[in-house]
Amino acid sequence: MIIDFHTHTFPDAIAAAAVEKLQAASHTKSFSDGTVNGLRASMAGAGIYASVVLPVATSARQVPHINDSAIRLNGLANETGVYSLGGMHPDYPDWEREMERLSAAGLRGVKVHPPYQSVDLDDARFVRILKKASALGMLVVTHAGLDVGLPGAEQSTPEKLLRAREKAPDLTLILAHMGGWRCWNEVEQFLPGTGVYLDTSFALGQMTPNGDGYYKTNQDLDMLHEEQFLRLASLFGADHILFGTDSPWGDQAESLQKIRALPLTEADKSAILGGNAEKLLLKSR
Repeated sequence: MIIDFHTHTFPDAIAAAAVEKLQAASHTKSFSDGTVNGLRASMAGAGIYASVVLPVATSARQVPHINDSAIRLNGLANETGVYSLGGMHPDYPDWEREMERLSAAGLRGVKVHPPYQSVDLDDARFVRILKKASALGMLVVTHAGLDVGLPGAEQSTPEKLLRAREKAPDLTLILAHMGGWRCWNEVEQFLPGTGVYLDTSFALGQMTPNGDGYYKTNQDLDMLHEEQFLRLASLFGADHILFGTDSPWGDQAESLQKIRALPLTEADKSAILGGNAEKLLLKSR
């Protein structure tokens, strides 16, 4: 059973505009149209059983609307194979009640994105959300490291992730992009032994930016090399690695092949590609 724990979709009415805007900001390309149906078509082509959508609230006012959509999407997961977490913004005034609403609706957790939300993860506004999620038995997925679309943003560096973790030590905390995009040496330095999970999204191989911007046009940008990926998998344990693609920004079939090609045991590959995610998604609260 293959489960992609890191995907994004947008409502049909705004998907085209959202994809165009984000492509321009990141100088990368989308591998689907950004809709739920586009994701399902990608899953069918790649042989992926289920995907988890991670909504991002870029402003506090978006939170209830994003979560209304997340609840509806998650309610159809048995039919569609597409689950959703909620989205939370550190400045949303009714954050505590909203977390309780998401939990009561059966959502397994929330996604936060410190760079897009312009708040450090170890800030008190985020820490209260992490602690509340822990108390509710929910998980939190956070963007980790730098961001391709926001050069220089350092709100979720490994050091800040560690400080946040220390304030919510019992939380099921998932760090995207193998713990910190393009900060992987610091991930090795600061985060082993903390019990966090890492997802594999937008980490292995290279990216080729298109367009002018912070990254040079059509110049491959090295990401995480196989040797360091394997070292991180050993440091954190294969039972704490989750397959993720960042779809539509990562191709699901290609991302799956990259993991299958690694010199890992079949048991470890099975855990990474779906076993670990299944346990998190089905965990009783």
